[in-house]
Amino acid sequence: MNRKLFEPYKIKNVELKNRIVMSPMCMYSSMNEDGKLESFHRTHYVSRAAGQTGLIMLEASAVTPQGRISPNDLGIWNDEHTEGFASLVKEIKSYGAKAAIQLAHAGRKAVLEEEIAAPTAIPFNENSKRPVAMTKEKIQETILAFRDGARRAKEAGFDIIELHGAHGYLINQFLSPLSNHRDDEYGGSAENRYRFLSEVIEAVKEVWHGPIFVRVSATDYHPEGLTPDDHVVFAKWMREQGIDLIDVSSGALVPADIPVYPGYQVPFAEKIRREAEIATGAVGMITHGLQAEEILRSERADLVFLARELLRDPYWPRTAAEQLGTSIESPIQYERGWK
Repeated sequence: MNRKLFEPYKIKNVELKNRIVMSPMCMYSSMNEDGKLESFHRTHYVSRAAGQTGLIMLEASAVTPQGRISPNDLGIWNDEHTEGFASLVKEIKSYGAKAAIQLAHAGRKAVLEEEIAAPTAIPFNENSKRPVAMTKEKIQETILAFRDGARRAKEAGFDIIELHGAHGYLINQFLSPLSNHRDDEYGGSAENRYRFLSEVIEAVKEVWHGPIFVRVSATDYHPEGLTPDDHVVFAKWMREQGIDLIDVSSGALVPADIPVYPGYQVPFAEKIRREAEIATGAVGMITHGLQAEEILRSERADLVFLARELLRDPYWPRTAAEQLGTSIESPIQYERGWK
């Protein structure tokens, strides 16, 4: 019996060999605070490619130094970063995987010594640094930084770009009324709060013609925050702008109690997929092959993003195949152990 999890998936000119995606996970391991890759990153990402994950998505990579979540984040703000990414992408692809990168800016959630910026001067919580409200000039500089990050991603050979619009980082901060109290064209109405993301998308498209994903937090888990219904509207706008897939996560814009259980975010991906008529990726406590297969066969999402389970098991695709009563090809070096 064919298993949906191991069917190819084509997005524009990119074909993934299966529906399994390594979700972007910050490793905070650029030890010289220069945003450059370390030997750890090569082991970390290439081992999952050898494990037959179809798409390897690198962690949030900051488009400006000010946009780092921590001093040890990866960066893509400088042309000097490109060579290291290009080498890593080549290694990932040598195992038949495709490579993606998540372009990010932390906004008010940056934990840095220097000044941090956000749509509005509201800290994340009582223990966080107060950000400086971004001027229109600063907004435009940041939009161009996303464009330049996309250019570098293209030069490095990435197949897919994801824009990080979730988890309380800068794009998410513009989208939500909880963190955006602006009274200009970037605040107020949903259309205005969407404007920053819209302009980032258009800027990226100037230099990038491959698939573009956007990660969103489908709910703020707050009575005055964004809901899945809001994100259906945003997703329709993104589809009209040519976005190929919405990577659906949730929360982390403001402190909140989040009910966590296996597959807890899958209904958000299903709703956005159905109502916005756009492809989605499901993420969040997906651990078993049968669970992943059900999500795909029930058309609740188009791709399955795994995070912590791939930290526990770099060869999870093989594990899932066994759970589903099938087999997959192995790297030639591992054939003796995978038969």
